[in-house]
Amino acid sequence: MSLSPYGLVQLPVWGYCLVTFLTIQSMFLGVTLYLHRDQSHGGLILHPALRHVFRFWLWFSSGAVTREWVAVHRCHHAHADQPGDPHSPVLFGLRRVLFEGFELYRAATRDPQLLRNYGRGTPDDWLERRIYSAHPYLGLVLFVLAHLLLFGVAGIIMIAVHLAAQPFFAGGVINGLGHAVGYRSFEMPSTATNLLPWALLLGGEELHNNHHAFPRSARFAVQRWELDVGWLWIRLFRALGLARVRWVAPRPQFVRRARELDADTVKALFVNRMHVLRAYGRRVVRPVCRELARREPRGALPASAPRLLMRHPTLLAEEARRKLRELLERYEVLRRVIEDRDALQQLWNESAANPARALTQLREWCRRAEGSGIGALREFALGLPAWARA
Repeated sequence: MSLSPYGLVQLPVWGYCLVTFLTIQSMFLGVTLYLHRDQSHGGLILHPALRHVFRFWLWFSSGAVTREWVAVHRCHHAHADQPGDPHSPVLFGLRRVLFEGFELYRAATRDPQLLRNYGRGTPDDWLERRIYSAHPYLGLVLFVLAHLLLFGVAGIIMIAVHLAAQPFFAGGVINGLGHAVGYRSFEMPSTATNLLPWALLLGGEELHNNHHAFPRSARFAVQRWELDVGWLWIRLFRALGLARVRWVAPRPQFVRRARELDADTVKALFVNRMHVLRAYGRRVVRPVCRELARREPRGALPASAPRLLMRHPTLLAEEARRKLRELLERYEVLRRVIEDRDALQQLWNESAANPARALTQLREWCRRAEGSGIGALREFALGLPAWARA
């Protein structure tokens, strides 16, 4: 059965669905590989020919202008969930970002200062100046005409589905739900979450928390059980000589034999600092809270204590901050755990400027942690020398 006899190409219903699915997926692939990982952050370098294939396809199928998309995205990272973020659900509300994300994006592209500040380094050749940027909607007009010519009446439905996909899924879902629901592997000032561990339908963009933790990484999957479909395409293009990977997020590596704290340990902890912070929450904060809950009367320690202690302070609401202050004032062990975590983070800042001093501070930090009388903190400190750079 076919939907329409009027186009040059007649397909069964599943055929029209498949073509629409493929056009949408290829658009998402262009967004994540070309606009996002290559142009915005530079962790991936695509072959010039492949770059232009994606640039043309995005102009043709979505009207996307490279400089505008890159500028808005870089601005989002520079002000994530803070004033100046062009599409944060924290600022605009989840419902508005989810259903009006495209309008927020278009409003941001009309700011010439934003484009100048964040749109540098994007294509500025004859095609960009005379066609792509000069006539951003011409591609969409040609895309619509091509569908009507090829598929007739069925093409109208295909066009509607295709044109709704990017603003809703790539814009609303990632920028909206990707800052509201899901799981967080890494704590940071941004509210970004991972929507799913198996990022298959949106080119890997579902792993949004990982991306905010490691913006330059060409691979969005960080945990070994996560899957980034965009990374699979990168490996294929790299095998064909069409892509080069500049940087990927580190995955923790450990040495089997125990060794002394040295300069390599400082470097390894700095490179893996997001993983170290995550491990601190899992191996120190949570066990200390569990032990405290066993000792205290039932209900004395709120169940939300681990989350309050591990959440980035800037993301806590006023009521949550009050509860956190009360916990830290009431329990010295929790105050010590948080103070040591903050001191470890400060040590990372020191390591870039003065590695020798950072090593001295790390040894002192471990000495204090081992003598703290807090079992989980002591075990964590004893395990730091095993961290290694990948």
